[in-house]
Amino acid sequence: MISKKFAIKVLFLSAELVPLAKVGGLGDVAGALPIALAKLGVDIRICLPFYGLIDSKKYSAKKIISNLSVSISNKNELVDVWQTFLPTTKIPVYLIKHNFFDSKEIYLNDKKHRLPRLNYKARDDKRSDNLKRFAFFTRAALEVSKKINFQPNVVHANDWHVALAADFIKTLNKKDNFFIKTKTLYTIHNLANQGITKTNIVEYAKINKNLPIIKVDAQDGDVNFMVQGILGSGLINTVSPTYAKEILMHYQDAGLDKILKKRKKDLYGILNGIDTDFFNPVTDNLIKQKYSLKNLKQKKANKLALQKQLGLPADKKIALVGLVSRLVGQKGIALFNKNFSKLNCQFVFLGTGQKKYEQQLLNLSKKFPRQFSAQIKFDEKLAHLIYAGADIFLMPSRFEPCGLGQMIAMRYGTVPVVRATGGLADTITPLKKRASGIKSTGFVFKKYLSEELYKKLNQALTVFYKQPKLWQQLQAAGMKQNFSWDKSAMEYFKLYRRLI
Repeated sequence: MISKKFAIKVLFLSAELVPLAKVGGLGDVAGALPIALAKLGVDIRICLPFYGLIDSKKYSAKKIISNLSVSISNKNELVDVWQTFLPTTKIPVYLIKHNFFDSKEIYLNDKKHRLPRLNYKARDDKRSDNLKRFAFFTRAALEVSKKINFQPNVVHANDWHVALAADFIKTLNKKDNFFIKTKTLYTIHNLANQGITKTNIVEYAKINKNLPIIKVDAQDGDVNFMVQGILGSGLINTVSPTYAKEILMHYQDAGLDKILKKRKKDLYGILNGIDTDFFNPVTDNLIKQKYSLKNLKQKKANKLALQKQLGLPADKKIALVGLVSRLVGQKGIALFNKNFSKLNCQFVFLGTGQKKYEQQLLNLSKKFPRQFSAQIKFDEKLAHLIYAGADIFLMPSRFEPCGLGQMIAMRYGTVPVVRATGGLADTITPLKKRASGIKSTGFVFKKYLSEELYKKLNQALTVFYKQPKLWQQLQAAGMKQNFSWDKSAMEYFKLYRRLI
């Protein structure tokens, strides 16, 4: 733990938080990073919307504030605040309850979920409700901080949902001095999702419209939450060093290269970690057979259990290839086609996402039922069994800010085949021709082409079948990697120190 004289107070804002509310990797990060920071002596408090899916009894949440006034649009909205704690920790989580968040969906995506009692006349695109909800959440979180008299040194804002934090702080500092010494760290988890809406969001959120960054951003007729976070925050970071470099280049930055280059000296890349207690084959109760590097042969029991569960031919000798992911364009799902049926292996895909990708995988499963299994759902237990039971784990992403799947797979002795982008490039040491495999941890291809993925997966299968000792070296090297949050948390701690 860091000396108390360096104690830092952090208000941590996120739209997702494991285990309370999760859609993707943002939730995993938000649920793990604060724990590692607390071990360093950081006084960290988390704010999260009280979504309808959160069970207050399960998490022993108690109401601590009633009818807190939050100024938004042309009226004051009242919120209740409930407190719980991250499981097994003393880290407070403040749940902000308002009927804006009553839906059991974290992100609204259809007309039946239009926001109630929203006194806002302007017409927006169909995504605007999400932007209003999270703008309101960000504003409310700052009011909660004031109400409990928690004066943070740093507001750590995660992704586009809470990117207006710096704007709100600058606006509030015109009224009182509560946040006068508060700095903002803005973490970009995925630049592809930016939060773009019409300029009337400024009026709705009651942000000071004279802020220079608002004027610059609104020149093209809209306001981009991500741009506000990048230009308005004290420091910015992404979730891997390579991604921090990639987003400065036009082909990879979703149109924000000029904005990001303005803040290049304030942009850092910090690799995400994983929860090494939750993802641990030695103690994992969600898998069929626990195992370790010392008794790696027992891993095969998980393959047989997985094959049986999926209805695939049970054969411990055949290579089983797994993919656990959101089924969206970013993740490289489009690269799979019927040609992959020519490979001597079985495939299992787990996830949900865009209908066209779900159908694409279902078609393969229907046409080649003894070789492909498409599980279109979210299933934590099945995900763990895939990590433990598969021999090869695929992440052929078009881009990948960090990626957690490849790190989890290595933890279970499952060898990754990935594309060289973002955090995948940072975490996988590729096996090269004539390499011993002692330091190599997986297989890497560069060009985003179906034939390149096919070629690299075929190479991996060749090693699996013909070079078992080399394969075991790859497994062992992966299992020995340290992807805990301890190192990453120290890098975040350094950024907090640099800010204040």
